[in-house]
Amino acid sequence: MPLSDNEQRLLEQMERALYAEDPKFASTMRGARRKGYLSRMLIGIAGLVVGIGVLLFGVAKGIVLVGVVGFLIMLAGTVFAFSSARRRPGPAGVVTSTGGVRPPTRKPGKSSKGTFMQRMEQRWDRRRDQR
Repeated sequence: MPLSDNEQRLLEQMERALYAEDPKFASTMRGARRKGYLSRMLIGIAGLVVGIGVLLFGVAKGIVLVGVVGFLIMLAGTVFAFSSARRRPGPAGVVTSTGGVRPPTRKPGKSSKGTFMQRMEQRWDRRRDQR
């Protein structure tokens, strides 16, 4: 039984809100592999195979430097195959009733001023004052 237009619109709003709130969790729950996953894997495997070939060539000819370069090519191919491509995160904010996304409002009392150590000192002072 298909969803009505209102239900589809509501579902899309919920998906956008979830993605805006926690994009990593939303992409995990989506279950689909990212675009380019297969091509990254194939390029990485090709680099691995080329690296093995260069490594074996270096060992066969007794040239240590060529063997080291082959190992580095193998390593780079493996890292490339199993690393994920850096992608821009989705829109961050709050989904409005019209389906748009507005920037999140800052919570009162939360200040991002100062360095990490200054914020830690302020927390420490607040805790000491509460005792």
